[in-house]
Amino acid sequence: MSARADVVVTGTEVLTGRVADRNGPWVAEALRRAGVDVGRVVVVGDRTEDLASAVRYLAQDADLVITTGGLGPTADDLTAEVVAGVQGRAASVDDALEARIAAVVARLGARRGWHADPVATAAGTRKQALVPRGAEVLEPVGTAPGLVVPVAPGRTGPPVLVLPGPPSELQGMWPAAMASPLVRAALTGAATLHQETVRLWGVPESELAATLRGLDGSAAADLEVTTCLAGGELEVVTRFAPAQRAAYDALVAAVRAAHPVFSDGPRVDELLAGALDARGWSIATAESCTAGLLVARLTEPAGSSVRVLGGIASYANAVKTAALGVPAELIDTLGAVSAEVAVAMASGVRERLGADVGVGITGIAGPGGGSAGKPVGTVHVCVQSPQRSVSRELHVPGDRAGVRERTVRIVLQLLLELVEA
Repeated sequence: MSARADVVVTGTEVLTGRVADRNGPWVAEALRRAGVDVGRVVVVGDRTEDLASAVRYLAQDADLVITTGGLGPTADDLTAEVVAGVQGRAASVDDALEARIAAVVARLGARRGWHADPVATAAGTRKQALVPRGAEVLEPVGTAPGLVVPVAPGRTGPPVLVLPGPPSELQGMWPAAMASPLVRAALTGAATLHQETVRLWGVPESELAATLRGLDGSAAADLEVTTCLAGGELEVVTRFAPAQRAAYDALVAAVRAAHPVFSDGPRVDELLAGALDARGWSIATAESCTAGLLVARLTEPAGSSVRVLGGIASYANAVKTAALGVPAELIDTLGAVSAEVAVAMASGVRERLGADVGVGITGIAGPGGGSAGKPVGTVHVCVQSPQRSVSRELHVPGDRAGVRERTVRIVLQLLLELVEA
């Protein structure tokens, strides 16, 4: 059995969605690479009892509990005190640590030109230097130190690894945290855990489920299989121990035999980048309803400056005409949302930017603008290469953001097929 760690992400701003949780997924993947199983990532607000309850709950069957956030100088930064209480340890100010934090704060203030109240600054620094008795201190990457807090003598339970909330500080502190003797002792059962992904296109989740049910139950019993459907792309993520490699290979073979698998891991934009580079082709986009979302995806893979010449967000009809050369009479006759306009946009951007591959996207993302003949979600796309041109009329479900995001996914798949043909 692999060692297990569970994670508590703190912060009312994360709980309410004002700030996306970047720490929970990052920590879970870092632990997975270290051979540590993660069963739960819990998000709690800045309330003492909620944090204490979460730590106590996870400590029941985890070898290590990790908290992120709540180590700053303000009143809502409660983690060090709460964890000390849960672990049954008194906390006091570490004078040497306080001096080190004060030096960091002074350097930051001088660099940024701050003129902070010295009394308030000293109080905040002292708060951050609060250390539970018997805890190991992890040196600050920013201003907040990390802590490894063992349970008090006479009690049972795992140590709690207390890490800062800013992702850059947490990630910078991670190597020291994993090198901690207390953490290493807690994770002595760590073992290799493989995680692999296959990606399918245009497959309903129900059909994949039927395929998975048809596998030999004993062969697949020890595989942890997760499926996720997003915008037409279906991910199958499997975690398994090295001894289960044969079972995983059988699972992938069954999926491949039944469904169109387009990737053994890389995302479609990464595959498209490789296909464009293999041909030595460049690409340019003309986008109306997606307003630049496609070109943003195209530039995510490394080396995009070689292949992506640029994009024109031709939202207004006047821009379609002036920047792309789409005939005004074509728009007047057929409407901006039409197959012919999408073709003209793709041709225009190829010509104007000198690209090998051009894309035209025009549609109605909503919530308004639709009609009986062209309801919200109607999108016309065209992708062109030096050899051929492919057009599609799409009827994309969802709200405005969903229509735009799914359209981009569909166009990326069309482009991959076009370039690989």
